[in-house]
Amino acid sequence: MKRLVLTLAMLAAVQASAQTIKPGLWEMTSKVKTGNAQQDQAMSAAAAQFAAMPPEQRAQIEAMMAKNGISMPKVGGDGGITLTACVTPEMAARKELPMNQKGKCSSKQEPVSGGMNVSFTCTDPASSGNGQLRFDGDNAYTMTMHVTNAAGAGPRSADVESKGRWLSATCPAKPM
Repeated sequence: MKRLVLTLAMLAAVQASAQTIKPGLWEMTSKVKTGNAQQDQAMSAAAAQFAAMPPEQRAQIEAMMAKNGISMPKVGGDGGITLTACVTPEMAARKELPMNQKGKCSSKQEPVSGGMNVSFTCTDPASSGNGQLRFDGDNAYTMTMHVTNAAGAGPRSADVESKGRWLSATCPAKPM
């Protein structure tokens, strides 16, 4: 599950290079498909386990994520993972989403009509991906990515479909 959350965080970091990002509260939803029934089942089981974790553990994770302006991910019936995140005006100016990407990663963006083609490579943890990001004004986007994660028991690949939408100009207060 940690790898799934890390992969989604890296994808959001790639999304941060968007042409326009409106400051405020954003909702981001991602669906991961591996094409392998066993892996998809394992990811669904991990997501269900994440949703059913003990209250103390859940509170610790929620507090850690809240420090970064991110809500606890919610798992939908369709397997999509949804979270909300706050983009400050300063972050919007830098075209940065609040995901605190960890590791040694680089990304490239190539502007195209309606959005951009994106790619990333990380050496720690070992992963890479490429895809397309398409904008719907400054308040929504869709993205498709093919991601390969070489960390752990060998390379694993997945297709990730993401969408984001701006919810409001204000964000909930972060805990101190």
